[in-house]
Amino acid sequence: MTQTVLITGATSGLGAEFARQLAAKGANLVLVGRNAERLEHNAARLQADHGVGVETMAADLHTDAGVDEVVVRLEDSSSPVTTLINNAGYGLVEPFADSPLETELDHLKIHVTVPLTLSHTALQGMRRRGSGHIINIASVAGFTPRGTYGAVKAAMISFSRWANIQYGGEGISVTALCPGFVHTEFHQRMKVDKRSVPSWMWLNAPDVVAEGLRDAARGKGVSIPSIRYKVLAGFARFAPPSLVAAFAWRGR
Repeated sequence: MTQTVLITGATSGLGAEFARQLAAKGANLVLVGRNAERLEHNAARLQADHGVGVETMAADLHTDAGVDEVVVRLEDSSSPVTTLINNAGYGLVEPFADSPLETELDHLKIHVTVPLTLSHTALQGMRRRGSGHIINIASVAGFTPRGTYGAVKAAMISFSRWANIQYGGEGISVTALCPGFVHTEFHQRMKVDKRSVPSWMWLNAPDVVAEGLRDAARGKGVSIPSIRYKVLAGFARFAPPSLVAAFAWRGR
């Protein structure tokens, strides 16, 4: 059966790179994002370059209507989604107490509520078919005390690790992909000066996605791209929390 992959946050960054690499492997795609024009542009290019089927869904996942639209697509058994990639997300610049509560709750929804909703829906069909993959884009920040961004990513790491064990026996893998700093539009949108981060800490999107796809295919619950970030994640686990927090914040 031809693979059909649904990717949220597919207009740029890691989402767009997942689309490119999966299209090159012959997978059909469902691209979800807020910018309809960019989605259509990406879809046309992928179809021309790889000859795969590409659907686009201009949906705002901050809204119930946008989430419901994606849920309906995941429930469509006539063209089943075999892989779900929960990639939509962003960071916040202000510390928790200085950030409006509504902003924090929207952030929580995008990073936790929406991925859990879509994963729950996707699992229904995957369990009936006895196969499937879910990739949740987390972060090495989830291994550190780093505000609410670290907290929401920690939640998705924990969920993915558990769900991979729980449903692995049914032929379904659930993987938390945990990159560090990646050359994408993510930090530009936060208006963070990328020069404040040492050059050795930056990863390239194609490498991150390729390693994430390999680890998901191998059934790993957690994927940490690159040796350097595997070492840093280990450091975060055993070093004093105050030291890890200071290091993580300085890297911002």
